[in-house]
Amino acid sequence: MINETGLRLDEVVDVLKAAGEPTRLRLLALLAAGDLTVTDLTEILGQSQPRISRHLKLLTEAALIDRYQEGAWAYFRLRGQGQSVALVRQILGAADGDDAVLARDSERLTALKQARSDRAQAYFSRNAAEWDAMRRFHVSEAEVEAALVAAVGPEPVESLLDLGTGTGRILQLFQGLYQTATGVDASRDMLAVARANLDRTGVSTASVRHGDIFNLPLDGRQFDLVTIHQVLHFLEAPEAAIEEAARLLAPGGRLAIVDLAPHALEHLRQDHAHFRLGFSHQIMGEWLETSGLAVQRVIDLSPKAAQDTPLTVTIWIAGKPADSSADQTRRLASGAR
Repeated sequence: MINETGLRLDEVVDVLKAAGEPTRLRLLALLAAGDLTVTDLTEILGQSQPRISRHLKLLTEAALIDRYQEGAWAYFRLRGQGQSVALVRQILGAADGDDAVLARDSERLTALKQARSDRAQAYFSRNAAEWDAMRRFHVSEAEVEAALVAAVGPEPVESLLDLGTGTGRILQLFQGLYQTATGVDASRDMLAVARANLDRTGVSTASVRHGDIFNLPLDGRQFDLVTIHQVLHFLEAPEAAIEEAARLLAPGGRLAIVDLAPHALEHLRQDHAHFRLGFSHQIMGEWLETSGLAVQRVIDLSPKAAQDTPLTVTIWIAGKPADSSADQTRRLASGAR
């Protein structure tokens, strides 16, 4: 329910005006289920692209939906938070689930998501052999994920950011811990896989977008938890990615990094595009400290059978001081180098 400290009367009227049109209400119902393009929505609703775009513009101006660009494509989704969105969700909840129009929209959305999933699975299959070969070198993903979940702890967070989200696995792993989550990846093919996985597992509170890990299209100081899972060893300047992650952390927020400990498997550079052969506790600690973060916990997951799995996986948990002056400290430290 909207509480007494919620929307003013004129704000309620504005939301009702924006949502109170059949096509726009159908759009809101669809966008509550995930990220969709104008082309997707045109296909589902069977209306012209200019008409759909006009309705989306009105909903965006009413701050009910978010729009973000991914290359030549623009994606839309229902906003994750806010009193206006809470009212929209109440309206959608009051609609009859057996309504013929909404039911048909839902069927078409399901078919669209299945087609998306099929395309993503085809891409995944083409690359699965390489990924499976890499997994054989270190401890099982199940063990790593269990350790990561334990290290992060059960305390809920408002917002999570997963950098280099890949298949979106971290967004699925922490579903229920966060209110909203964003995954960012530089590969549009992997984003297609991630979207399909989020659709398949019913994760509606997370979205993914295209972005450069060194220059993210996001405002700073807004995420309570940032994760970087098996990404840094692909980067020429991992310390820059850590600094960018620190910029996005809210005061009191935490950064969780999962990556490889130092190793001597040189063939991974050529065979799997690894730029760095793991990271020591010391170098990672220095990078985190320079970025204004304090190391809270380090966990090494060593293989039980070294001849089969020669790589150790390390988890670092670092926190950003609640004192906002930490940003100033980081800037001063960066300038002193």
